[in-house]
Amino acid sequence: MEIKPWLADFSQSKHPFIVAGPCSAESPEQLLTIAKAVQALGITTMRAGVWKPRTRPDSFEGNGSVAFQWIAEVKKATAIRFATEVATADHVEQALKAEIDLLWIGARTTVNPFTVQEIADALRGVKIPVLVKNPINPELALWLGAIERIYKAGVEKVGAIHRGFSSYQKSRYRNQPYWQIPLSLKSQFPDLPLIADPSHIAGTRSLIQEVSQKAMDLGYDGLMIETHPDPDNALSDARQQVTPASLGKLLEELRVSNPSSNNVLFVNKLEGLREKIDNLDQELIDTLATRMKLVEQIGEYKKENNVTVFQLERWQEIIQTRPEWATRQQLAIDFIAELFKVIHDESIRIQSEIVNKETPTKS
Repeated sequence: MEIKPWLADFSQSKHPFIVAGPCSAESPEQLLTIAKAVQALGITTMRAGVWKPRTRPDSFEGNGSVAFQWIAEVKKATAIRFATEVATADHVEQALKAEIDLLWIGARTTVNPFTVQEIADALRGVKIPVLVKNPINPELALWLGAIERIYKAGVEKVGAIHRGFSSYQKSRYRNQPYWQIPLSLKSQFPDLPLIADPSHIAGTRSLIQEVSQKAMDLGYDGLMIETHPDPDNALSDARQQVTPASLGKLLEELRVSNPSSNNVLFVNKLEGLREKIDNLDQELIDTLATRMKLVEQIGEYKKENNVTVFQLERWQEIIQTRPEWATRQQLAIDFIAELFKVIHDESIRIQSEIVNKETPTKS
C-alpha cells in the first residue's frame, strides 16, 4: 500500500495541521460561534459530530442530518472547512451530498471490518480526505486493515487519527495512548498523515496540553481538539472540551520541533551518541543471552526435580527488588517493572518448553 502525502495541500499555512470544534453540532449559533473563534486562531478546518455513537441509549446521539443545514450556513458565512464522523454507508452518502470537506471513521466503527468495507464501497473514488481512527482495542492489524480498505477503494487522501485505546488498567487517561502502536503504523507508512486526538486520549481538559505536546515531540502531523463555547454545558463529552481561548493558549505554548537538522555539529554529535547506544544495546543483548542460558539451566533442574515452572515467591522477589534497583539508578519504576515482566514471560516460556519436552529413552 502506497500512501501519498496530501496533508500539505489541505492544511492551513500553520504547522501542525489543526482540526478544532465541538464534539457535537448542537445548534446553528454554537457552530457559527466556534467557526469564527477558531478561524481567528488561523485554523481552517472545523470538526462537528452529526451522529454520535454512545454507549447508553438515552445519551445524546447527535442531531442527525438536520445539522448539515446548519453546517452549510456556517460554511457560507465563514468559508471554513468541515469534518465529521461517518459510521455507515448512509452517513457517507449524506455527508458527501452536504459537501463535507473531510470525513473520519470512528474507533467503534474501525473494529468491524464488514462495516468498514461498506463505508469503503460508499467512498469509492472520492476526492476528499478520509481519516481512520484507531480501533478501541489495541490492535495494529485491525487499524491497518481499515486504512487499507479505504485506500483500496480509490481514496488517495487517507490519514490516521490516534485517539487512544480502551484498557482495564487504571489510568489518568480516558483512553490509554499506547504510543508504540501509532508509531509502528507510522514506521510502516512514513507518508501516512498521523493526527493525534488529545481530547479522547485525555478525557479531561487538564491533560490535553500534555498529550498534545507529547504528540508533537513524537513527530505527529497534526491535532484534533474538541472545542466548545461553553464546555461545561456541552451535550456530549463536556469534560474533554476546551474553550477557544484555552485552545489559543495551548497552540501558543505548543512546541513544534523539526524532524531533522542540517547543522553539521548537531549531526556529528548525534551520530557519536547513537554509536555509543548501539554498543550498549549489543551489550544488553549479550547480557540477555547469558541470562536466558541460566534460565534454561533452571528449567532443566526444575524438570529433574519435578518442580513447577512458575515460582510465586521468586516472581514477587523480582517485582520488588528490580524497581528498587531502578530507583537507585534514577530509572522510571514503571519502565523497569514492564521490562522485567516481559523478561519473566519469556523465561516462563523457555522453561515450559524444557519441562514439557520429552526425554529421549535410552536404547
